[in-house]
Amino acid sequence: MEKIVECVMNVSEGRVATTLQAITTEIEATTGVYLLSCMPAAAPPRRVLSFLGLPGSILEAAFAAVTKAVELIDMRRHYGVHPRVGAVDVIPFVPLQQVTMQECSTVARQLGRKIATQLKIPVYLYAQAASRRQRKELSTIRKGGIEVLSREIQKNQERAPDFGPSRLHPTAGATIVGARHPLIAYNVYLATTAVTIAREVAGRIRESAGGLQGIKALGFYIPGKNLAQVSINVEDYVATPLPKVFERVNLEGCRRGAGALCSEIVGLIPEEALPSSAVAKLKLEDFHSSQILEKRIAEVLG
Repeated sequence: MEKIVECVMNVSEGRVATTLQAITTEIEATTGVYLLSCMPAAAPPRRVLSFLGLPGSILEAAFAAVTKAVELIDMRRHYGVHPRVGAVDVIPFVPLQQVTMQECSTVARQLGRKIATQLKIPVYLYAQAASRRQRKELSTIRKGGIEVLSREIQKNQERAPDFGPSRLHPTAGATIVGARHPLIAYNVYLATTAVTIAREVAGRIRESAGGLQGIKALGFYIPGKNLAQVSINVEDYVATPLPKVFERVNLEGCRRGAGALCSEIVGLIPEEALPSSAVAKLKLEDFHSSQILEKRIAEVLG
């Protein structure tokens, strides 16, 4: 395969195995597309589905997966601590091999238009595919989640979609599509149940507040672990390696009486971002070598 694009689709379902199976089946049924992982997201109930293929094939697989997700997921019965706007919350395309960011942006726009036209779902473009400068940041589009967007989409021109109707789909909400560079979804759990501490730590480490370069972070309480979590997107792991992120979270947590207990990687990670010496330092839980991006690609293409 000469050209390889990765799609990292976030769906608002993390508990019903049959629903997830139906969605991944649509992906795997597409010729030339390979499912890499289906991992729990930063704050359940969500799943991150990672798959790769040629630009044209991956567009086909993504649309099939969105169509099935819209059929099976009802946002009127969905709840979660993480901001989200729809049954298929966000769909970024990532250039991996011999593909430009412009090509990924074109795929994103084509998919967005198709979702809006055929499924009647409002679609927002973000990151490198954004049509408006202020929408490059995912958090800007997601602000307030589906609850706030449902009130503002018709009234506030700043929140009008790029494609589709200016009203949420009754069960599927809205969808965000874009193109971006690889990032690492990384969570650190603190020795506390206090979400206020996690939010304070997140505020100290994120780049927008003068923290670490290439870091975005939020604080959550995760009922399944009964712990507060600092949920992090590492957008520049060269400038800010994972051990540095963990050390800073631990430092800020200890200052507030709640050091870092353990951490986890959601989905896949580039091999150079996780040298073997870093695994113990990060106190990683449930990590498997198949989460190394290059190894997983070799497995599915081999």
